[in-house]
Amino acid sequence: MRLPFLPYDPNWKKQFESIKLELQAILQPLDPRIDHIGSTAVEGLSAKPIIDMQLGVANETDLDWLPSLLKLPNIVYYEKYNQDWPERRFFILLRDPIYQINAPDVVKIGEEIPAILHDHNLRVAHLHAFVKGSADWVRHMAFRDYLIAHPKVKESYQELKQNLIQLEWVDGNDYNKGKDEFLKMQERNALIWYRERQQ
Repeated sequence: MRLPFLPYDPNWKKQFESIKLELQAILQPLDPRIDHIGSTAVEGLSAKPIIDMQLGVANETDLDWLPSLLKLPNIVYYEKYNQDWPERRFFILLRDPIYQINAPDVVKIGEEIPAILHDHNLRVAHLHAFVKGSADWVRHMAFRDYLIAHPKVKESYQELKQNLIQLEWVDGNDYNKGKDEFLKMQERNALIWYRERQQ
């Protein structure tokens, strides 16, 4: 499959802010920190036009409350991923209600992801939830800020993404594996840089 890929669009920030307001209202009992992460958060970087958002909650109990609070007509909860990444809860926000596209509201552990959910054109946002201050929460913040502060690294990432997007992929996870080596190296640099700035 070919994934959608567009030049940077300033409307991505506006789209993030709009979704953030909706989520803040829904998740008010947990008072999460909601941040724009990923390539759509970095000015000048091309990306799949899907807004990556990080929900930071206070503790693991709050993390476990998210699936019930985010049980909405156009959100799918990927419970399946909890098995390999128990520190994260992952959701996708769709353009249309799930009943219109015959998709489940939960992809359960042990289930295959339905083919319809591999269509990235149906997605508006990815919601990645972690406990605030956890290693993964910090890693996402650090990498975003590092790309913004280091234009040459951003250019290298842009070039890699442009090359990868020309290829055929099984799904979005397969595409992400293509970026893995670059991301691991740069995320290490980003964490050192980020921690130095926090001191």
